Amino acid sequence: MADKVRIATAQSPVTTHPVANATAVRDLMIQAARSGVRLLHFPEGAISGYPSGGEARKALRGWDVNWSCITEQLELIARLAGEIRLWVVVGSSHRLTTPHLPHNSLYVISDRGQLTDRYDKRRCSHNELSNWYSPGFEPVLFEVDGFRFGTALCIEVNFPELFMEYTALGADCVLLSSFSEDPIFDVLARSHAATQNCWVSVSVPAQCSSAMPSGIVGPHGYWLDRCAVGDAQGLACVDLDRTQPGLEFALKKAGPWRQSARTGEIYRARRVHDARSADRTHF
Repeated sequence: MADKVRIATAQSPVTTHPVANATAVRDLMIQAARSGVRLLHFPEGAISGYPSGGEARKALRGWDVNWSCITEQLELIARLAGEIRLWVVVGSSHRLTTPHLPHNSLYVISDRGQLTDRYDKRRCSHNELSNWYSPGFEPVLFEVDGFRFGTALCIEVNFPELFMEYTALGADCVLLSSFSEDPIFDVLARSHAATQNCWVSVSVPAQCSSAMPSGIVGPHGYWLDRCAVGDAQGLACVDLDRTQPGLEFALKKAGPWRQSARTGEIYRARRVHDARSADRTHF
């Protein structure tokens, strides 16, 4: 098991134009590779755009998305990932067979330029289900240099059971891609990191960063690095380091103890059989 891996979280502009989106993605990929990053994480809809405005809403609902352009840009990203030996997790709508609505997805592209998996958003919003997306149903984990990564999208930050599921599956870090301007996501991301004792990477579009810029939270619940607030694109880079002294309590003590506590065995072994315990109607 490796003790350290360098990852980066991107804050890229996300528009309704796949070529512009993908150009920014590739620029940040090259920047990340030059900094020794092994895995780069992008926002929700980073290639296709996300239906947050009138133009995007009309496109998805009316099946007016330029799917061939999106596919071409994703293939270019995969090719570059293989050339610069970089893992990439990037958001995009994923086309299904007509008349089914697409998935809201995260593509997992390896450092060999291969699409190794795809996460489809499971907890879609009411608007997404009604107008834009078909839900997914499976968690997705993958491994890079001995670290296991789980994947989640946007409002799924409101569902702690998903983060607990990834902890049970052995995830070291959860990659949360979002297209949101809700500042409560900041609090929720930190709480999941602190209660599950895992790293949480949060990637948002540049235009959403005034509410919560992209960044990476440590297993103790504190931000380790963040992008700047504003419309500028950028990267937050962090070494996920199991030996870092500041994380010893979270990783070596709190995390293992909480896992044993969740099974309940440490409590069942100490259960008392006492009349005063059983009777809850007397002081």
